[in-house]
Amino acid sequence: MNTEFTQVFELTLSEKLQLLEDLWDSIAQAPEQIPVLDWQKEELAQRKAAYLQNPDSGSSWEAAKKRIRSGQYGA
Repeated sequence: MNTEFTQVFELTLSEKLQLLEDLWDSIAQAPEQIPVLDWQKEELAQRKAAYLQNPDSGSSWEAAKKRIRSGQYGA
């Protein structure tokens, strides 16, 4: 373990959650610095091709949220 960060483990749960939120916010400020791996690009290209072949095969964001919230992930 890096001794520079051991104090993080002494934070309260609330403080740890706030730290996580602050870290995500700082990452989101520079999205161009987040690498996109080759396998991710390939997956996106495959999904786009499948969508273009059959645009009606997908779900709206509202329908997807409803399935996720009801626990029906694969439907």
